[in-house]
Amino acid sequence: MKNNVKFEEYENMLRDWSKRMNLVAPSTLNDVQGRHIADSAQLADVLPHDVSVVDLGSGAGFPGVVLAILGWRVTCVESIGKKVAFLSAVKEQLGLENLTIYHGRVEDFVRSLPAKNDKIVFTARAFASLTKIMDYVASTKYRLFLLKGREIETEVLDAKKKYCFDYDLIPSKTGDGFIIIVKFK
Repeated sequence: MKNNVKFEEYENMLRDWSKRMNLVAPSTLNDVQGRHIADSAQLADVLPHDVSVVDLGSGAGFPGVVLAILGWRVTCVESIGKKVAFLSAVKEQLGLENLTIYHGRVEDFVRSLPAKNDKIVFTARAFASLTKIMDYVASTKYRLFLLKGREIETEVLDAKKKYCFDYDLIPSKTGDGFIIIVKFK
C-alpha cells in the first residue's frame, strides 16, 4: 500500500471511529489532512532518519502513526484503552509492521528505557506542557521533537526554571504553532 493510500485509509478510519468515540475534536474532522496529517508530517523535515520514535500520549496517532507511514520505527504510548484499540486497528489495516502500540502510562514506559540513547527520540502533539513532558522523560536525556502551540515561549521559560536544556524553535508550516527540538544538557 503506497503512502497516499495509507493516509487516505487512515483518514477514513479516523472519521469512522470518531462517530463512536472522541479521537479528535469534531470540528477538525473537516480538514484531517491539513489539521492533523500535514501538521504531524512536518516533523519528517527535522527528524533524523536513523532514530526510533517514541510518541507520548499518542491519542489518535498524531504524530506517531503519520511518522510510521512515512517510514520511521515508532512506538505509540497511550493509556486509554479505546484509543489503543483504534491504534491497533490502524496498525493492522495499514500493515504498519514498524509501529508498536504500548498500552500504559507514559511514566511506566519511560522507566523501561535505557538512559542516554541518541537513536531514540520522543515526540508529542497536544499531550502536555513542556515542563510536564520533561518531568516524564528527563531521566533518559533523549531529544524531544514536539509540536507545540503559540504559547511555547512561555512553556520554555517555565521549563527553564526546572531543567537545563538547549532548544530550537521552528515555525509550523500548518498553523501558528512551532516545532520545538529540545536537547538536555
